[in-house]
Amino acid sequence: MTEFLIANMAPIIFISMVIFLLVGFPVAFALAANGIVFGLLGIELGLLGPQLFQALPDRILGVISNDTMLAVPFFTFMGLILERSGMAEDLLDTIGQLFGPVRGGLAYAVVFVGALLAATTGVVAASVISMGLISLPIMLRYGYDKRLASGVIAASGTLAQIIPPSLVLIVMADQLGKSVGDMYKGAFVPGLTLAGLYVGYIILVSFIRPKWVPALPPEARIFKEANGKTGGTSLLILTALAIAIGVTFGKTRPDDLPTDELIVMCTMVGIFVPFVLALINKTLKLGLLSKMAEKVTFVLIPPLGLIFLVLGTIFLGVATPTEGGAMGATGALLMAVLRQRLDLKLLRQAMESTAKLTTFVVFILIGARVFSLTFYGVDGHLWVEHLLVDLPGGQFGFLIVVNILIFVLAFFLDYFELSFIVVPLLGPVADKLGIDLIWFGVLLGINMQTSFLHPPFGFALFFLRSVAPPSIKTSDIYWGAIPFVCIQVLMVLLVILFPQIVTSGLDKAQAVDIDSVQMVLPETDYDQPSEPPSLGSENSK
Repeated sequence: MTEFLIANMAPIIFISMVIFLLVGFPVAFALAANGIVFGLLGIELGLLGPQLFQALPDRILGVISNDTMLAVPFFTFMGLILERSGMAEDLLDTIGQLFGPVRGGLAYAVVFVGALLAATTGVVAASVISMGLISLPIMLRYGYDKRLASGVIAASGTLAQIIPPSLVLIVMADQLGKSVGDMYKGAFVPGLTLAGLYVGYIILVSFIRPKWVPALPPEARIFKEANGKTGGTSLLILTALAIAIGVTFGKTRPDDLPTDELIVMCTMVGIFVPFVLALINKTLKLGLLSKMAEKVTFVLIPPLGLIFLVLGTIFLGVATPTEGGAMGATGALLMAVLRQRLDLKLLRQAMESTAKLTTFVVFILIGARVFSLTFYGVDGHLWVEHLLVDLPGGQFGFLIVVNILIFVLAFFLDYFELSFIVVPLLGPVADKLGIDLIWFGVLLGINMQTSFLHPPFGFALFFLRSVAPPSIKTSDIYWGAIPFVCIQVLMVLLVILFPQIVTSGLDKAQAVDIDSVQMVLPETDYDQPSEPPSLGSENSK
C-alpha cells in the first residue's frame, strides 16, 4: 500500500481535489486542505522533506504582494459604479430606440450594449442582471420569442469575460506569467468577432423566423421630430464627421508614430470632437441635431471615452493594468457625479461588492498556492506533462483534448476555479509544445465563457433566472442558451484554425541579426598610453 501511494501520489492528489470540488466543498478550502493533508502524508512516507512547508509563507506573501492582481478590485469597482449609476439603463433605452425600427433591433441593441458593458464593467453578473431587468420585459412586450430573448441576454452578458478589461484575462496572464496588456491586445479582436457572430445568428433568425424578432411599432419609438421622423439623418452625418475627423488626423500624423498609438489617438479625436460639437449645439440651442442624435451622443460617447482612456493607455504601454484600472475607477466616479447618481448608499454597495469579490479571488489564489506546493513537490506537473505531451497529433491533439477538458469542467467549475487550478498545469505543457501562451490564454478564456452558459449550472442562467418574469420558464432560459454555447464553441474552433485572429493584435518581435551585433565600449583615460615623466620634472625628484 505504501509503495502504491508513493508511486501514484500525484494522480491521487488530483482525483481527491476533483472529488472535493464535485461534492461542493468551498474551492479555496478544498485546495488548501488537499495541499496540507497530502503534504503531511508525503512527509510521513518520506516522499517529501519536512522543510516543504517552510516555503509556504513566501508563496502566500507573493500572492498578497502581487501588483497585477490589484487591477481586479479597480476594474470591479469601476464596473459596479457605472452599472449602478444607471449607465446600463440609459444605454439600453437609447440603443434600443436607435435599432428599434429594424427587425430584431432590440436583440442587436442587447448585443451592442453587452459588448459596451463588457468593455466598461468586466463583470458578468452586472451585465446580465441589468439587461435582464431592463430589456427582457420590453422584448417580451413586443413579441420576441422567449428563448431567443433569454439566450441573447445571457450570452451578451458573458462577453465581459473575453472583451478587455476582463477579470479572467488578468488572472490568466498572471497564471501564465505573461503581460496583461498583451493578453488584452490578443483578446480584443476575438471578443468583437464573437459579438459579431451573435449578431449574425440574430440576422439568420430574422430571415428564418421573422415573428421571433419583430421591429418596434411606431408608437413605441420615443425620439421623434416634429415631422414624425426619428431624425436618423443628423446622427449619420455626425458619425460620418467623427470618422472623417479621425481619418484626417491620422493622415497628418508623424511618420514614426506606431500603429497602436495612431489608432488610439484617432479614435479619441473622433470621439471628442463630435461630443464637443453636440454640447455646443445643445448649450446654444442651435437645433442642428435631432433628439435621437443628441441622446445617442451624450449617452454613448462618455463610456466610449472612458474605455479608450483606460484600454488605450494600457495598449500603448503608458499605464500598467493596475494604473489603468485606477484611472477607470476614478473616471467612473466622475461620470456618476456628473450624472448626479452618486450617493453614499451606492458607494457603499459598490465597495462591499468589490471587497467580497476581491477576497474571493485572493483566497482561491492562496488555496491554489498551497495545493501547488505539494502537487509540484511530488512531481505532479511532470505527471501532467507526460500525460499531455505524449498525446497523438502533437499540438493539434493537445489543443483538442485540452479544450474538451475545459468544456466539460466548465459544467461544474467557474472561470476563477479553472484559472487557478487547471491553467497552471496546462501552461508549461503548452510552452514545451511551442504554443504561444498569449494565444493559448485567449483560447482558454473563450472556452471558459461557456461555464456561464452551460445548462444547468451556468451562472449567467442563474443571474437571468433571478430577474426574469414568471412567464419565462427555466427551460426557456436553458434552451435559449444552447445556440449561443454552440457559437462560442465555433469561436474556439476559429481561433485554433486561424490563430492570426489573436496574434494580429500583438506587437511583432523584431528580428535581430546576431552577426551584426557589435559591442562598443566608451573611451576612457586608461585607453590612452601615458608618457613617462621626464627626468628633469619635479615628479622625478
